[in-house]
Amino acid sequence: MNRHSGVQVSLALCIAGFSCTPPSQVPERTVVSIEEDIFLIDGKPTYEGVSWNGFTIEGLLFNARMVQGIFDDLNPEFVDRWRYPDTGEWDADRNTDEFVAAMPSWYESGLRGFTLNLQGGSPLGYGNRPWINSAFDEHGDMRTEYLDRLSRILDKADELGMVVILGLFYFGQDQNLADETAVVRAVDNAIGWLFENGYRNVLIEVNNEADVNAYDHAILRPDRVHELILRVRENENGYRFLVGTSFGGGAIPPPNVVGASDFILIHGNGVDDPARIAEMVEETREVEGYSPMPIVFNEDDHYEFDHSSNNMLAATSAYASWGFFDYRREGEPFEDGFQSVPVDWRISSERKRAFFNLVRRITSGD
Repeated sequence: MNRHSGVQVSLALCIAGFSCTPPSQVPERTVVSIEEDIFLIDGKPTYEGVSWNGFTIEGLLFNARMVQGIFDDLNPEFVDRWRYPDTGEWDADRNTDEFVAAMPSWYESGLRGFTLNLQGGSPLGYGNRPWINSAFDEHGDMRTEYLDRLSRILDKADELGMVVILGLFYFGQDQNLADETAVVRAVDNAIGWLFENGYRNVLIEVNNEADVNAYDHAILRPDRVHELILRVRENENGYRFLVGTSFGGGAIPPPNVVGASDFILIHGNGVDDPARIAEMVEETREVEGYSPMPIVFNEDDHYEFDHSSNNMLAATSAYASWGFFDYRREGEPFEDGFQSVPVDWRISSERKRAFFNLVRRITSGD
């Protein structure tokens, strides 16, 4: 266990007659914060004092795309598609339980962040079919069973000292919300639930790849998504959640998004030349409205982790955080693919081991 116990109990609350739990029995919460372009966990820069190959990594957030941690399929005609090979059945609770069980191994390998999404991502890696996977109903109210699974993951991340990049919407599922009013209500409900449960280890990604044309609701597209970013920023309860949104592979976010965001999320999908990854970082820093803030790749399906040049190393050299997007290609075994359902959340494949081995080397300064 990586967290210490104890928070200060408000004397005023005790005097007012509220039940007071002794500080030794109340777990301290993990808090993520940002100072200019540096991530901090509990007030200390990530990977404090560590350099690799001449580049500082202090303040970066190495991460992986784990968006299916609370996945389910509410379409009864399609749910059998996700059956586990050993049981022949799909089990949403098993999926989350195995996710939670694997998290310590990710942390021990140097990973400090991962992306979840309340509407998941394509369980086939890419493409959309008639599955229904959403923590929101059509009105934007939250589904209790999804929140139960989400809390198990956020609690474990809190215990370990990990940061969760929590996406709210996915372009394969936003159509299941009735209208723009439901979208706004969903944002408010999600942020309200996080406040209510005291989580401070969460960064908000309003939606995955806002520039994808498949979004049904205009407020989730590039021209207007900053409205939701600002809505999250303006929702304070003695604390506010840091927020941004992501764009498709190779895209540079526009000024309205950059100017509204606390951090910038960009994707490396489709970028085959590592030099272009570094260029994307520099171009993002030149966008109108940019001020020093973290730049994070939280999705990239380019690997070559054994090469002297790859997208991960290029991002690191440009002082940008990098995130591993791993999906199962046709014909690959169950062990491959952190996004393809059903998921084996263990570090169980050659590709996963190569990624985590490189993270371990970089974050230990080896």
